[in-house]
Amino acid sequence: MKPVTFTDANFDEEVLKSDVPVLIDFWAVWCGPCKMIAPIIEELAGEYEGKVKVGKLDVDENQQTAIKYGVRSIPTVLLFAGGEVKETIIGAVSKQVFVEKINAVV
Repeated sequence: MKPVTFTDANFDEEVLKSDVPVLIDFWAVWCGPCKMIAPIIEELAGEYEGKVKVGKLDVDENQQTAIKYGVRSIPTVLLFAGGEVKETIIGAVSKQVFVEKINAVV
């Protein structure tokens, strides 16, 4: 399963109203560390299918959402549950870090 593409337009519906936790990778095409964690995000999308909605939001194309949640450096990964941010992960980290954070809210 591929990660969902989140945008300013679909954010409320896809994230805030989601009945499952949502993991969002805030990224940009020009960001080297973002490319490093991209394969991990894809793996998580498959492994947590049905339990967690995993996706990506391009900060260059969706600045409104990035500003709203105070994303100043990328990659920043936010984990939402019940419409609010439960975890913030900044920088390129190991898959284990993501798994621990996800399992804490699932």
